[in-house]
Amino acid sequence: MKVETQSKKGLRTILSILVDKKTIQKKIEERLNELQSEVSIKGFRPGKVPASVIKNQFGKAIYGDVIDKLLKESSAEAIKEKKIKIAGQPKIDLKTFGEGKDLNYILEVDSLPEIKLKSFENFKATEYVIKIDSKIVNEKLKEIANRHKHFEDRKEDEKAKTGDQIVFDYSATVDGNKFEGSEGKGVQIELGRDLFLKGFDQQLISVKKNETRSVESILPSNHPNKELANKKTKFECKILNVKKPKETLINDEFAKHMGAKDLSDLKNLIEKQVSSQYKQALDSITKKEILDQLEKIHNFDLPKSLIDSELAIMTQNLKKEEKDKHKDANEKLAKSRIKLGLLLNEYGEKNNLKVTEEEINGEIQKQIRGMPGQEKMVIEYYKKNPQAAQSLKGALYEDKIIKLLKSKIKLTSKTLSTFEAEKVISEFNGSKTKVKSKKISKK
Repeated sequence: MKVETQSKKGLRTILSILVDKKTIQKKIEERLNELQSEVSIKGFRPGKVPASVIKNQFGKAIYGDVIDKLLKESSAEAIKEKKIKIAGQPKIDLKTFGEGKDLNYILEVDSLPEIKLKSFENFKATEYVIKIDSKIVNEKLKEIANRHKHFEDRKEDEKAKTGDQIVFDYSATVDGNKFEGSEGKGVQIELGRDLFLKGFDQQLISVKKNETRSVESILPSNHPNKELANKKTKFECKILNVKKPKETLINDEFAKHMGAKDLSDLKNLIEKQVSSQYKQALDSITKKEILDQLEKIHNFDLPKSLIDSELAIMTQNLKKEEKDKHKDANEKLAKSRIKLGLLLNEYGEKNNLKVTEEEINGEIQKQIRGMPGQEKMVIEYYKKNPQAAQSLKGALYEDKIIKLLKSKIKLTSKTLSTFEAEKVISEFNGSKTKVKSKKISKK
């Protein structure tokens, strides 16, 4: 094999590679010998098919397989010989090939830039701490209690009110005819929530136990029987019971029913959950502060192949006119992402940071705990989508790098109430929108 550098400009190198015809012929003969023990052809015993017969029948396919393999092997060898740290997928342009000929092709490859990390000890960022007011915790407690209502029977002569639970049997007809699923037994609905059919429960307000009431409603557009979709339906409802909401006592017993040790523990869990929701958004602001400074002090060329790849991913769901309209802004964002990705990766490698399988599994388990009852679905998702686990690994790797960066810079701690946190988050999101609008207006 012969490798020559045709040109080297910036991060892009163009190589001319030649594999002589003798090498190709040798590879073809080796493949023919392999196939003799594998191919079954009528009229020949297994393993006794002559190489000439195999070549007559499968010659073109064999040549194609050999060339494909040689392209992969020779290009990898050439990259290794020239000590190129490749970025993205190399491009191959075949110049000469064919049986009895040398294989000559051009390999166009982008290399990763040499990155010299600069000192960032003078970086400054704000680390936010959230203080959750007890009033918010108590409001969340009431919301939880309302979602887990208990009901007790009303007296037989008492009328149903909004918020009551009605237990009833029904028999339904469309144009006077019954249909599949037109009867229901022991159905329970909470008046005012409108969860059965649109406007259905409003017609049951003021009913009493043992009363029969006619209700009219429209069947949904997604009804399993398409002929019944959007049809006006008459329901004869026999009221079995009317129940009024029973006040839920928010105490240790209620907390245990919710899976906590006691009321104090439940309050702590709610506080952590609310705090976590705000912290996630505020941590993103801190991270942006750090990354902006990191990007600003470094300057190096970016591989075009990586930029093109990132742009393709970013705009894959956009129409052509949208791509053209925001071309400059999208390219700028793609370059920023690639630059920061390379910087963070360099920092991670320099500090020998790694993500273990145990850490990935630990993160998956954390997701499982946050989705009770859907454990099997989460596990199956990661089994069937290896790229999802890889993406998770990337996120954990980035988190490790950011954590280490935070330990090296000057962090100012700032305690915020939830009201102040919402204001900071809103201003941050607003500033991002303004920047985007300015980019569009300039164009």
